[in-house]
Amino acid sequence: MRIHLQNPDNDPLFDFSRKMWDAAVARAPDIGQGHAVTIGVTHVDFVAAMREAEALVTDVSVIRAMSPIAAPNLKLLFVTNAGLDRLAPFDWLPPGVILMNNRGTHTAKAGEFGVMSILMLANRVPAMVTHQREGIWRKLWGAVVGGRRVTVVGLGALGGATATHAAALGMRVTGVRAHPAPHPACEQVIGADDLDSALPETEFLVLACPLTPATRGLITRKRLECLPSDAGVVNIGRGELIDQDALCDLLDQEHLSGAVLDVFTPEPIPAGHRLWTTRNLIISPHTAADDPATYNPRSLDIFLENLRAWRDGRPLPNHFDIARGY
Repeated sequence: MRIHLQNPDNDPLFDFSRKMWDAAVARAPDIGQGHAVTIGVTHVDFVAAMREAEALVTDVSVIRAMSPIAAPNLKLLFVTNAGLDRLAPFDWLPPGVILMNNRGTHTAKAGEFGVMSILMLANRVPAMVTHQREGIWRKLWGAVVGGRRVTVVGLGALGGATATHAAALGMRVTGVRAHPAPHPACEQVIGADDLDSALPETEFLVLACPLTPATRGLITRKRLECLPSDAGVVNIGRGELIDQDALCDLLDQEHLSGAVLDVFTPEPIPAGHRLWTTRNLIISPHTAADDPATYNPRSLDIFLENLRAWRDGRPLPNHFDIARGY
């Protein structure tokens, strides 16, 4: 198969290399060997490779920059992002091409960041940072998280890993997802329609679901106000999941004890935006789930897992369902 890896022209920390590809082939020789592989960076590289490529591995920014894609032989498109909402609507996708994301690449890093954020909130770190910025010495007392209630919205790679870490610390985990099947880390799993019933007892709210028409604006001002007055919020999903202004209002009013946010509306956060001065808020610049040392190797492993399934006539594990949005 002719496979092309296209790097963005502005993010060298996450570039694919021949060495990375060769290492991935060594880990999965049954499916990795025997392909004609090219790696490109420029628009010229991309156009030339797409004349014959049967599989393309690249990220959202490249798709947005290079569309429409003239690729008469393309069969598989593996996008090295988990959330593909920035590519909607998908009318740019060549007919018959199977679209995949890299769900699973972020699991380890996102799970660690999620539980770290819960621990920061439990120990009042956002408030301590606010006091430090203001030059105020004020003792704040944290508490252990064992036995405390966390609600994780979305139990995919990001939320599932966070829930697992939280459960290992003895937390009482409520999971929320579209189809409320049980999860081993959760005391209970409820559907999104039942979210309101869980909020009054939620001490930590973690948002880790994809952005879809069903989840956009899911956490409204009213829902934030239903949280206990000392609750904390973590968002490692998408900024548009939550009423950001309402969250800032409630943090400034100290109705909520703190928040750790990795995603925002808009991104990057403009100079002078109220987020920069909101009280008891920790800002992470959309880096929670990405580890440069493991991101591309894991993505290539997942691509080859899907290529093996395609070869064998099995359903592709990372097939992106455009109708569902994940």
